[in-house]
Amino acid sequence: MFTGHFAIGLALKESQPKLPVWPIIIGVNFIDILFNIFILLGWDKATADLSAGPYFFFTLNFIDWDHSLLMAFVWSIVWGILFLKNPKLSWIAAVAVFSHFLADLPLHNHDMALYPHSAEHLGFGLWGSMGIWSWVLEGVFSLILFWYAKRKAVKRGLNYIWPGMILFAMFFIVSPWLSPMKWIAKQSEPLAHIAMAGVLLFSILLSSYLFIRYYANNEHHKVHRKKILNGF
Repeated sequence: MFTGHFAIGLALKESQPKLPVWPIIIGVNFIDILFNIFILLGWDKATADLSAGPYFFFTLNFIDWDHSLLMAFVWSIVWGILFLKNPKLSWIAAVAVFSHFLADLPLHNHDMALYPHSAEHLGFGLWGSMGIWSWVLEGVFSLILFWYAKRKAVKRGLNYIWPGMILFAMFFIVSPWLSPMKWIAKQSEPLAHIAMAGVLLFSILLSSYLFIRYYANNEHHKVHRKKILNGF
């Protein structure tokens, strides 16, 4: 899942509008950020596989240090601890991280271990069984969460066109036809898995930055408008 994680982040943010956005947006992607770093370090393993749809085109051979049940729980606690000065933010940040594991669970092809090096693996395998339709399902899931976030945001005076456009663009960029992973998977190793991790990491950080900037700009404008209304 890619777009769906950001949609979860937007919904979580709008459920708690007074909390800063970056711990939530980074939180929902924290496990994938670690995954890409661990791929580059050689701790995780993924191999190119053009038959592994719908848009990733890589088989996840070993992702236990970030996507296992135990480590998802551990990383949730670690991320939450960073914000202990604000108990509510700490809790939401931890939920954001663990939401990543829960959202991935239906899609992953039985490659999410119970704990590092566990023989037991989880994943309902919708990527494998549904193919392109799993991408469509992710789009529907994202749309529902975006609709919820948009309703909440508009009620507090935000123009939610930009988040919608960013989410829409992300969804189609990772489509089975446009995904850059398909071209990357055709490259020889070690270039293939290095490029995969680099592109994904850049995409996650850039997309996160765009959402964070959107909220930062809107908060700045709200403060400015309030000063004008109050006569400075």
